[in-house]
Amino acid sequence: QVQLVESGGGLVQPGGSLRLSCAASGFIFSIYVMGWYRQAPGKQRELVARITSGGNTNYADSVKGRFTISRDNAQKMVYLQMNSLKPEDTAVYYCHAAGLRGSVYWGQGTQVTVSS
Repeated sequence: QVQLVESGGGLVQPGGSLRLSCAASGFIFSIYVMGWYRQAPGKQRELVARITSGGNTNYADSVKGRFTISRDNAQKMVYLQMNSLKPEDTAVYYCHAAGLRGSVYWGQGTQVTVSS
């Protein structure tokens, strides 16, 4: 059974930091491209960051220089370190896995709220 379980969301003040974690199980984690997406109220879900099996990364322009994605293949974990958070980063953040044969998995999401 495939599972992606996010944790680490919460309420933080502008300028603060959060670290999101995603625990994966039920598939060959090491060969999947892992990513984080987010969806704010009334907006479409958008890619935040992703990391390939080899560690190559790419980021949305809006988070470059502030967010860092990483993965631990041995522990089947993917992380999103978020620094210098802004109110516009408020959203539900979803962990995502994409395989070579078109298989796609989503987590349930974790809420991040940036507010004073």
